[in-house]
Amino acid sequence: MGHAVGEVLGLAAAVAVSPLPIVAVILLLATPRGRLNGVLFAVGWVLGLALLGAIMLAVGGTGGASAHKHPATWVGALKLALGLLLVFFAVRMWRHRPTDPSQAQLPKWMAAIDGFTPLKVLGLGFLLSAANAKNAPLTIAAGASISSTAIPVPQQIGAMAVFVVVSSVGVLAPLCVYLFMGGRAKSVLGTWRDWAARHNTAVMAVLFFVLGLKLLGDGIGILTP
Repeated sequence: MGHAVGEVLGLAAAVAVSPLPIVAVILLLATPRGRLNGVLFAVGWVLGLALLGAIMLAVGGTGGASAHKHPATWVGALKLALGLLLVFFAVRMWRHRPTDPSQAQLPKWMAAIDGFTPLKVLGLGFLLSAANAKNAPLTIAAGASISSTAIPVPQQIGAMAVFVVVSSVGVLAPLCVYLFMGGRAKSVLGTWRDWAARHNTAVMAVLFFVLGLKLLGDGIGILTP
């Protein structure tokens, strides 16, 4: 299990560094139902990652992700494709990044976040984890990596659980600040929100590029042993 966890820790850390979801949870914490909304968003986030990871583990188990204690060819091809996708996103985001970070625009739906129902908040957390252009490929890659280690299923589940926990640090941190820092929370969260909003595009572009290259390297290594 230790080897499987080591394979996905870097991917999990990259999922955790997700500026837009961090901004979303901070905005939700500032709503009248801040505590409930923050918890629901975190639950939706965890459920999204866990469900996507579980699906990938099931696919890897039935698809023979490991062949003679070596990742199967399709795992290498999958990582290669995901790597190319991330590099493409990186180039696209870098080319369209705002020249002045202070002029960065947040998605329009964030302006209406105060009126989100609890069900919408739960769904938002789910979508920003499982349907995110960065998080979904990384979670799929993590599931494929864990499956390809050929460790017993309970250990695969344990490794995926570690991935989900580490991947959730970014959205859980603002919630913890809100719950435990009292009067100081507003100031701290405001600083985090402003920084994440200004640098979202640049941070995401760099992460896409670095992780895309990593997955490309992993894929090439599997396909050309």
